[in-house]
Amino acid sequence: MLAPPLQVIDSFLLNYTIGDVLLLGFVGGLVAILPQRSLRMLGLHTVALGALLLITPTSAMEPNAGSLLASAFQYKVFGIVLIVLAPVLFAVGRR
Repeated sequence: MLAPPLQVIDSFLLNYTIGDVLLLGFVGGLVAILPQRSLRMLGLHTVALGALLLITPTSAMEPNAGSLLASAFQYKVFGIVLIVLAPVLFAVGRR
C-alpha cells in the first residue's frame, strides 16, 4: 500500500543531484538567517555550504534532467565563490 507513493517520490528525486539539494539548503538557511540580520551568521553559513560543495564528489553532482546547473564544475565554482564571499560577510558583520 505504501509502494506507489514511495515510487512517486523516488521518481521525483531522481531528477535532482546532491548539488541541487545543497543549493536548496543554502537558500533555506539564507531565508532563516535574514530575519536575524546577522552578517556573521550569514558568513558562517556561506562558508559551510561552500565547503560542502567543494568536498562533495564530482560524480554525485553530475546533472540530471531537473538539475539547476549544467555541470558538476559549475557547482564547484559556486562553492569557491561562496568560500571567497564568506570572510567578507563575516568581517563586515558586527553582531
